[in-house]
Amino acid sequence: MKSSMIALTLIGAVVAHPATIMKKREVPQEHAHENILRAVNILLQQNNPDNIQDAVFGLLGAAAAIEGAGNIADADCLQQATADQAFTNAKEAGDVDGMTNALIFRALERNTGSVGLVSVPCESIQAVNPEIAALQQHQDPASDGAQELNKQIAEELARQIASIGGDPTLANEASTFAPGEIGDPTGAGNTCDDAEDAEGCINSLNLRVDDLSDAEIAAAVNADNTAAIGADASAFGDCNPTISFGIPSDGRNEDAFEPADLSAFNHGSALNIAVISNFICSQISSKCGVSTSVVTSCDAAASLASQLQGQAAADAFNSAFGL
Repeated sequence: MKSSMIALTLIGAVVAHPATIMKKREVPQEHAHENILRAVNILLQQNNPDNIQDAVFGLLGAAAAIEGAGNIADADCLQQATADQAFTNAKEAGDVDGMTNALIFRALERNTGSVGLVSVPCESIQAVNPEIAALQQHQDPASDGAQELNKQIAEELARQIASIGGDPTLANEASTFAPGEIGDPTGAGNTCDDAEDAEGCINSLNLRVDDLSDAEIAAAVNADNTAAIGADASAFGDCNPTISFGIPSDGRNEDAFEPADLSAFNHGSALNIAVISNFICSQISSKCGVSTSVVTSCDAAASLASQLQGQAAADAFNSAFGL
């Protein structure tokens, strides 16, 4: 499992949690992503016009959530409202990490009363920020169709994180637990709940089941880039702007990146994909005769690929061209 980079920046942060949320309830898991909760609470404290008591209330069922909802009348919209305000505060501060945390929070699974029970969507409030409006919460992994739905939610989360200049691989931070057993009389499923675990017990106990592989994240983010290239893809002709990963042709005895078409993009291999991707993007207009929009998509693909490793990085770059 990909370790949580977010958690490392938050260990030691002190956030007050209302006494109400410490009561025992069926299926408690609201503190499973404690790292995200703490980050969002810090943002919420910067400007909180609706007097939301704590971000954790947004992850509770409606009956418990309303106790800390402040001016938000619809408890089923509290998670969205909290994420929306946190995102606004981070955006005003130019805080990309903060905006990323707000997006992740919006996509977290909410508590429900039993294993397999679906949480209610927010329908009465429209988010101010379109990035938040594009998202919904994960559903209980044991519920009908949850695996596919949660994957779609994670893909959209990756796209929204990428759109603000964040690291789309962090979309898996919103992933939830393995499915529990329907009818489990304890209602516990495979969850954890620890308000003292700054990393998030779902991470520290290795209970998080990631929705997406790095390649799937790359494909999701690059879907828009591929669409932007569209008809221009045929203009590549015999020109191949993709990158190969493996033992290169220049004598290096270890896996490395190099242009797949060395006749058009004559460059030695490199251990860092950015060396090759940036070179290709700087040459693609003259070598392949493509439009400015394709160059822009190439730069975006290079940025995404630089956050990945090995074949996944090459796949991320190449998928932008549909080649």
